[in-house]
Amino acid sequence: MALRLGDIAPDFTADTTDGPIKFHEWIGDGWAVLFSHPKDFTPVCTTELGYVAKSKPEFDKRGVKVVGLSVDASDSHKRWAEDIKETQGYALNFPVIADPDHKISELYDMIHPEISDVFTVRSVFVIGPDKKIKLMITYPASTGRNFDEILRVIDSLQLTAKYSVATPVNWKDGDDVIIVPSLSDEAAKEKFPGGWKAPKPYLRITPQPNKPAAGSDSSAKTAS
Repeated sequence: MALRLGDIAPDFTADTTDGPIKFHEWIGDGWAVLFSHPKDFTPVCTTELGYVAKSKPEFDKRGVKVVGLSVDASDSHKRWAEDIKETQGYALNFPVIADPDHKISELYDMIHPEISDVFTVRSVFVIGPDKKIKLMITYPASTGRNFDEILRVIDSLQLTAKYSVATPVNWKDGDDVIIVPSLSDEAAKEKFPGGWKAPKPYLRITPQPNKPAAGSDSSAKTAS
């Protein structure tokens, strides 16, 4: 059965460029991103892994561990890492899983036979501290991933896990958010004492709760 949002991410033991890991144990109490690339020494993936290495401080700041995967062996990954550093300017600073027998790729449905019986598609999984899958994205082989977007989604996931809010279209950290419809106005007054704007009863807009709202043009007034 295909994985769905909210499913427990399958656990596994694997060899990586940083040595063997037990996936759930490696995640620990934080967040994780697992992403696959079709094959070592491929051009688009080279740019992606270089960018993730560059962006690792941003993932670290959010308490997110990052791990890559391909069907090649670890010694191949390590040779490829030299090319990544040379061409992208950043050394590999996160583990890359070796999956030559496709066991992990099949657990996560990352091999699509209509595309290739051998290589993984560009899959991304964001996994929460509860080991549940919070996000799944699959890209075609010809399109490099937008890891800035993945960081944006992680900001949203971490925010909405703590507060009774959702994030609107094109939201970025620090923008206004939406109070979830399941929260009554009375309950919302307790959670959001600064109030909110409500152009419609179901659309209650309030400043991001973990950010200072002083000076914001969108300082809210509780709808009457």
